[in-house]
Amino acid sequence: MVTNSLSRTPLFELIIASKARMTEFSGWEMPVQFTNLKEEHFAVRKNAGIFDISHMGKFSLQGKNLVTELQKLVPTDLAKVNSGEAIYTVLLNEQGGIIDDIIFYYQGETENQEQKGIIIVNAATKNKDKDWFLSHLSDNITFKDNTDEQVLIAIQGPLAIKYLQPFITDDLTSLKNFGHFTTTIFNTPAFIACTGYTGESGFEVMVTPETGQKLWSSLLDSGVIPCGLGARDTLRLEAAMSLYGQDIDETTSPLEASLNWLVNLDTKGDFIGRNVLEQQKSKGLPRRLVALEMQGRHIARHDYPVIYQGEKVGIVTSGTLSPTLEKPICLAYVPQNLSKIATELEIEIRGKNYPAKVVKKPFYRSSNR
Repeated sequence: MVTNSLSRTPLFELIIASKARMTEFSGWEMPVQFTNLKEEHFAVRKNAGIFDISHMGKFSLQGKNLVTELQKLVPTDLAKVNSGEAIYTVLLNEQGGIIDDIIFYYQGETENQEQKGIIIVNAATKNKDKDWFLSHLSDNITFKDNTDEQVLIAIQGPLAIKYLQPFITDDLTSLKNFGHFTTTIFNTPAFIACTGYTGESGFEVMVTPETGQKLWSSLLDSGVIPCGLGARDTLRLEAAMSLYGQDIDETTSPLEASLNWLVNLDTKGDFIGRNVLEQQKSKGLPRRLVALEMQGRHIARHDYPVIYQGEKVGIVTSGTLSPTLEKPICLAYVPQNLSKIATELEIEIRGKNYPAKVVKKPFYRSSNR
């Protein structure tokens, strides 16, 4: 149910004009669907689709030793990130739990030898993240919340570059995966990144509200399909990308969440939660997030029990019927010893158990990335 108390992005009126079905999401009134889920899903898999993701938190940071200060907040070694590159990582609490998953875009040094960058965070955790940064970064770091001042549009799919390039003078082919640069769109500054949340190639564009409205309309006129949260969820789940609040939260560590590649214990110094991760690595994990394929047409949903030999051993965190694979898929936490490929499990659905097996992640891998 949508109420008038929800926040709205600067693209709201344009989205309503496209007759989108709206829903509440993290305090925002957002489009869940424009036409139908399959059409939007396959627009991204085969052509290109656009998403309004302006609800996400957008922070800019600048100061001397910015990277060094951020190092103590994440398990990932940020020193390996060069100017014009980005990195996906997580903020950790003292217990090694995930406060949020974020992307840090490093923009290099200013003439005054200050380092600067942009951090994109989840909408639901924006205020919590902001407080965390402000309480842990020194006064030497200038922190600005640009969430309400910027539109963020994701254009995703194998033909994304074809549709976006006409509006940009800089060559988009120069942007590699997780690269970014500042350019102009309609004679105004624009930040463009080659990251995404769909498992396909594509771009995120951050601009002023006026420019964002003009770009959204222009892309629609060019034939790009508008997409809602429904397709965004099926796309990210096929790519086995975690959703904060469902698959990961403050009670799950990155090791438990199968985000081992984010944890660089050997190449960096101390950081919040390090001791817990060291203990988990040496003693073993109590559980692990795995990918499961249902062995039939029944769909596992969030919070459904995972069963092994008649006993409940875990919980489903995300599940859907994959439009691309045409089979039900899900993510679930199970004991470490049951996380191996092809382990036979069951999912309890409305009082009955149905077979599922552990499979390799991701469920779907694009040939375009």
